[in-house]
Amino acid sequence: MRKRNKRDRHELLKKIIQENPFITDEDLASQLSVSIQTIRLDRLELSIPELRERIKNVATQQLEDVKSLPVDEIIGEVIDIHLNESAISIFDVKEEHTFSRNGIARGHHLFAQANSLAVAVIHDDLALTAKSNFVFIKPVRTNDRVIAKAKVLPQTGDPKRKTVDINGYVENEHVFHGLFEMYHRSIEE
Repeated sequence: MRKRNKRDRHELLKKIIQENPFITDEDLASQLSVSIQTIRLDRLELSIPELRERIKNVATQQLEDVKSLPVDEIIGEVIDIHLNESAISIFDVKEEHTFSRNGIARGHHLFAQANSLAVAVIHDDLALTAKSNFVFIKPVRTNDRVIAKAKVLPQTGDPKRKTVDINGYVENEHVFHGLFEMYHRSIEE
């Protein structure tokens, strides 16, 4: 196989990232048959941000439509949101979020991540938690990254209530589950 010249590689790199902004440098290196360092240098030359920044940029565009609360009031970093359908946030647990004696995360921080995600995913200017059921499955510790995934369940009954199912994971280990019944006004009011 003939090695691509730099210009061709740059064009292909831009095309791949445009099609999938969530692709890792490792996957890019594999697809383009170059080293990860070459990918990083290419991105730098082309002013293409690293994966975390690309994720934030996509999420920021999606967050502009969030009506239920200001973005800075969401606990954790929302990386994907589809209003009234689903959302994902990341919360990096730091020392200030944990008990000093054992390094286990204080529950209210994890609940706050889940609850604020439940509020954010509701497409309305008023969304309040009417009821919740939250279960801690495994301890979360200092330096863990918690990924919370929210899914709005099909609506039954009261049109001003939606149920949001949220699960939290650390490295694919299930650490919490929450079911949030959300009250909201209808958009038409």
